[in-house]
Amino acid sequence: MTKLMIYGATGYTGRMAAEHAKAAGMPFVLAGRSEATLSALSAELGVEYRTFRLDDAAAIDAGLAGISVLCAGPFMRTADALMKASIRNGVHYLDTAAELDSYRLAETLDDRAKAAGVMLMPGGGGSVAMLGSLAGHAVSRVNDPRKIRIALHVAGGLSRGSAISATENVTVETLARVDGELVAIAADGIRKFDFGKGAVDCFPVTLPDLITIWRATGVPNVETFVHVTGDNFPQGDLSTLPDGPSEGERLANRYQASIEVTGADGKVTHSLLDTVNGYTFTAMAAAEAGRRVLGGEVRPGFQTSTALFGTGFAQTIADTSINDG
Repeated sequence: MTKLMIYGATGYTGRMAAEHAKAAGMPFVLAGRSEATLSALSAELGVEYRTFRLDDAAAIDAGLAGISVLCAGPFMRTADALMKASIRNGVHYLDTAAELDSYRLAETLDDRAKAAGVMLMPGGGGSVAMLGSLAGHAVSRVNDPRKIRIALHVAGGLSRGSAISATENVTVETLARVDGELVAIAADGIRKFDFGKGAVDCFPVTLPDLITIWRATGVPNVETFVHVTGDNFPQGDLSTLPDGPSEGERLANRYQASIEVTGADGKVTHSLLDTVNGYTFTAMAAAEAGRRVLGGEVRPGFQTSTALFGTGFAQTIADTSINDG
C-alpha cells in the first residue's frame, strides 16, 4: 500500500494538512522530532507516528521505511536532509517551502532525482501553487509572452513558524529573473497592483516563484512583489508567538494575487486570483498534492505543481477563482 508521511505534522500548517489528509481518507503517518506532541496528535487523529531527527541519515532512512510520498515542513533546516533521503529511499518529496534556497537545492538535485525515479516538488502547496496557477492562466492568454510581473497580497497575521522562517531567510539581495537569469535588482522599485479594490503599492521581493514560474512557463523575465495588510511583522522573542492565526482570523483575511503579462508586441494582459487565507490554502493544497501523488501523478526530477497538475490546480482548492482584467 502506498503511504504518505507528513514530517513536521505538529506545526501549525502541518497539523492542518494532517487533518485534511485524515478527512480525505488517505493512508498517512505523522512524523517529526517531538515524541510528546506527536503522540498526542496521533491519538487525536488515530494514525501512526514516527520520531526521528534529521542529523542521523540512518535514522531518517529507517523512519521512511514503507513510505512512498513525503510531505515535509517548510523550514530550511529540513529540506537538505529530507530531499537527499527521499532520493536514497525512492520516496517522492513534497513540501510547503517559501524559501528560495529549497528550490535552488531541488534544481541541483534534479539529475540525481531523475536517475532515482524520484520527484522533488517543493511548494506543492502554498503561494507557489497559487501564483503558478495564476501565471499559467495569464500566460496562456498572451501570444509570445516576454515578461511577468506578479504580486501576492498577504493578509492577516503570521504563524510562529512563518515569522521565524522569514527572519532566517532574509536575503541580502532582491532578485528578479532577467533574460532567463537570476540577477540582483534595486529593492526600491515599488509598483502598483490592483487586487480588486483599487491599485496599491507593492514592493519587490525575492520569491521562489522566480524559479517555479520560469520553469513552468519559460517566460524569460519574471518579477515578484508583495503587498501586506494586517499585523506588523512581530518583534521580540518570536518563539513566544501563538501557533498562528485563529480560524476566525483566517476566515476574515483572504489572499489575492495580481499579474501583468507583457507580450512581444508590448500589450499587457491582467488577471487576478482570489482565494482563502494563505494558511488554509497551503494546508489544503499540500494534502491534495499528496493525494494526487499517492494516486500516481508523478514525474521524476524537480517539478512544479502547475507543470505537473495543470494551471487549474489552485482552482481545485477551496474557494479559489481567477478572473481576467
